[in-house]
Amino acid sequence: MLMLDLLIIGGSAAATTAGIYGIRRGLNLKIITKEFGGEVATSGEIGNWPGDGMTDGIALSDKFKKHLEYYKVDMEEGVTVKSIVRVSDPVKSFNKAQDHGASGYFNVSTEKGMDYTAKAVIVATGVHPRELNVAGEKEYRNKGVSYCSTCDMPLFAGKTVAVIGGGNSALESGLMGVDIAKKVYVINKNAFFKGEDVLIKKLESAKEKVRILYEAKTTEIVGDKFVTGFKYNDKDGKEQKLNVDGIFIHIGSIPNSHVVSEEVERDKFGAIKVNLNCETNIPGLYAAGDVTDVSFKQIVIAAGQGCIAALSAVQYLNKLK
Repeated sequence: MLMLDLLIIGGSAAATTAGIYGIRRGLNLKIITKEFGGEVATSGEIGNWPGDGMTDGIALSDKFKKHLEYYKVDMEEGVTVKSIVRVSDPVKSFNKAQDHGASGYFNVSTEKGMDYTAKAVIVATGVHPRELNVAGEKEYRNKGVSYCSTCDMPLFAGKTVAVIGGGNSALESGLMGVDIAKKVYVINKNAFFKGEDVLIKKLESAKEKVRILYEAKTTEIVGDKFVTGFKYNDKDGKEQKLNVDGIFIHIGSIPNSHVVSEEVERDKFGAIKVNLNCETNIPGLYAAGDVTDVSFKQIVIAAGQGCIAALSAVQYLNKLK
């Protein structure tokens, strides 16, 4: 089995940047991912990526992929990682003072049954949407319930939709609904939005199409074969019901950190703990992007962490020579 210098797990901003920096430093590396694009590809308009003015998630993801193709980075899609195990090198481990803790390699197993071995690994697996955990949510998933407005909002052209959430993703979803749907309800459990002011103002200005409900807690999603509406408790605690054709849930995300072993330190939310060099507590194992405990989940920050992780891995690999 071929021993890679570096294996990068993920397929969005962090993984792309790590791949670019790694290949430019002459590493024998490979990127594996379940699906390229990640959360970036599901984003609507993106106006804070330097150099592009205004773009969108799909266009930016396409640029990421083309950049990797330009450098002929070996990438394999459709790969789901099951586990990452660090295998100690008994010879090098005998004298840790000399190997600086850099002993052994990583064995990465996948659901396809294919294993990869690498001297260093960067985990850039991102996040997945958080669920409401209310009655009817699972039953009507893909039957009117969606967690991806970019993917599914066009299916509700001229119809009535609800967007549940109070952050940037919910605001972007609401604005997308303004362009596509007939009517948009935005359901915010808090008394205020937590997103960017420019998005809040744009949504609040679309009064003809948008109705914003503050301090509203969704309790149930109802339907027949497909979604027909949802129930919620208003700020006075009274149960209300609204009829809608589609429901878009944007209430945060959960780190995809299940691929790493229990010995890898995580925070209370399950995000992988890293230091300023994107190092985990396991030598040779790095993490970058939204899967980490970085304070702000932004595309540009994920890209920066991908760069840091790759350069840190280069330093680590140099110690093995």
